[in-house]
Formats: sequence, structure tokens, C-alpha cells
Amino acid sequence: MSPNQKRVFYVKYLAHRSYEDVMRQRPDVRLDKLENDSPEAQAEPILASAHAFQIGAARDEIAPHFHAGPALLQRAPNLLLVSSNGAGYDTVNVDACTAAGVLVVNQTGGNANSVAEHVLGMMLALSKRIVETDKIMRREANMNRNAYLGTEAQGKTIGIVGIGNVGTRVAALCNGLFGMRVLAYDPFLSAEEIARRGAEKVDLDQVMQADYVSINCPLTDQSRGMIGARQFALMKPTAYFITTARGFIHDEAALAEALERKAIAGAGLDVWAKEPPPLEHPLLKFDNVLISPHTAGVTHEARANMGRIAAEQVLLALDGKRPPRIVNPAVLPKYEERFARIMGRPPEL
Repeated sequence: MSPNQKRVFYVKYLAHRSYEDVMRQRPDVRLDKLENDSPEAQAEPILASAHAFQIGAARDEIAPHFHAGPALLQRAPNLLLVSSNGAGYDTVNVDACTAAGVLVVNQTGGNANSVAEHVLGMMLALSKRIVETDKIMRREANMNRNAYLGTEAQGKTIGIVGIGNVGTRVAALCNGLFGMRVLAYDPFLSAEEIARRGAEKVDLDQVMQADYVSINCPLTDQSRGMIGARQFALMKPTAYFITTARGFIHDEAALAEALERKAIAGAGLDVWAKEPPPLEHPLLKFDNVLISPHTAGVTHEARANMGRIAAEQVLLALDGKRPPRIVNPAVLPKYEERFARIMGRPPEL
């Protein structure tokens, strides 16, 4: 192995084989794989020499000792980059990485179309009560179809929390396909920018009063627990709550209570506090709750795209260039100093 070889490792899985396909084109890059239960004798030399960590985004699939936090960073003194497999980065302690001078990137936008289509699929299935009637027909021989009248999406209002890549695509589909009014809550964007993305800027209370509420923001300290009993109480009894974002943004107990009271018409849930949720989870008992196991962004097309852009970003960073999807830009001064020391030349940021 060349002493100047760039070292990248991952634990358990990559988003797609396209990641390896891109890496194979670079003879100066070595890609190592570890398992959650890899023995220390195998893991330590890989961690000690690693320049980049391609990390899984699902917190329950990667062992805690391989989450990118203070303990792992101490074991990886040459680590320059942590790259999440997806748009989320639940397995990454961003503050710890910033303090250590480690750049964090995600693959935001790579699965935007897949997630947006999932939102629309849930919206339509809930509105037409497809899930409810499917379940009833499997249990009852003579159901009364008039007891399950659906509603049309045409001309309704959707409220989007977080109008980034996914939220923007949801807005375009809802507006273009169904002529919907699109409201958006995003404190980081101006009214003009939100208008360019196809929505009207409103506050969170106004979003919660739409016919459909779609959560599409990342999990941060600011968004954690953002949707609770107060917000569900603002929703119409005919409205649907849909989330394809991250668990912990909404309060699952408060949502179950709202459904129990019939304060809302139903929910579509792709994300959970524990993934997958236990079979006895209170939200699984409702026929008007459509569930999926964090698969909104899991399509053949999205996985291939995410793998490719993840590999390209890692190579850009290791070549001293600036990757386009930086999560912690505040790290750049310290990162530049560490890159020059570890790689023997300054980056070209």
C-alpha cells in the first residue's frame, strides 16, 4: 500500500454499489469495511489510518461505538471527513466533529424525488381511505362502502414544514398535479425564496391548519419535539398528518392521543423514535394510520444516486476540493489546518 494512499472506511453497508464503482476508478483510494461487531484488533488500525468515514444514517443500524462522536473521533486522529449515506445524519455528532476539525457532509437532494413521491402516495392513500378499506375488506364480509367516503386532494391546502429539496419537490407536485395551495414554514428562508420554491411563507401555527401537513425538515436541536400536543390541537378534524423526515420531530404519544380523540382524520408515518417500531406501538392499532419503515427515500433510483454523489463528495474532499453539501461550514478554518498537516498540502477551498 502506498504511504500516500487515501483511506476510507464504512460500517456494515453502503447506500449502493455505485459508491464502490466510483471508488474503484481511483487506485489511490483504499476502501475498508467494518462490521458492528468487528474485533478491536481489526478495527483499530483502520480507524487510526482513516481519512474519511462513510457512515450509515440510520441510528439503530450502526452500533453506538461506531457513531461519529467524541469516542470514535479520539480513535481516528487522521479523520478529515464524515459522510452520511443519506440526507439525515442521526449517527453523527456534528458539534463534536466541528470541535475536532472534521468536515461533515450529507447527500441532501439525492433522494428528494423518491421522498416527495412517498409523501404524495401517503396523501392519496389516506384521502381515498385505501388503507382503511383494504384492512376492513380483509376482516369483514359485507362492509358498508358508504361509511368510507374519501376526499379529493384537488384544490386543497398542504402545509409543508421545511421547504428544502424534498419540500420543494412536494410543493411542485401538489401545485402541478392538484392545483393545491401550498403553505410553508421554514424559519431559515425568506418569503421571496419560499415563493420561488412554490409556496407561501407562514408560521408553524398556520401550517398546522392546512388540509395536509407534511414534515420535511431535518432533525436538529431546534426541530426536536417541534410537533406536539399543541400543534396537533390546531389541526382540522378532516386533516392528515404525514412525516417522512425523522423520528423525534413529532411527539408520538401526542399524535396517538389526537387520533384516539378523532381530532385529526389520519396519519402517514415513515419515521419513528425507534425504528422499526415495536409491534405493540400505540400508533399501529389505528386503521387510519398508514405506516412504512423509513423507506420513503429507499428506491433503486435514489439509492444509486445517493451512492454516486456520496463517493464523489468524498473524493472531492480528499483531493482538497470543497464538497457541495457541507453540514458544518464553521469547521472550515480548523479543517483546512488539519488537512494541510495530515495530507501534506493545503486544500483548495
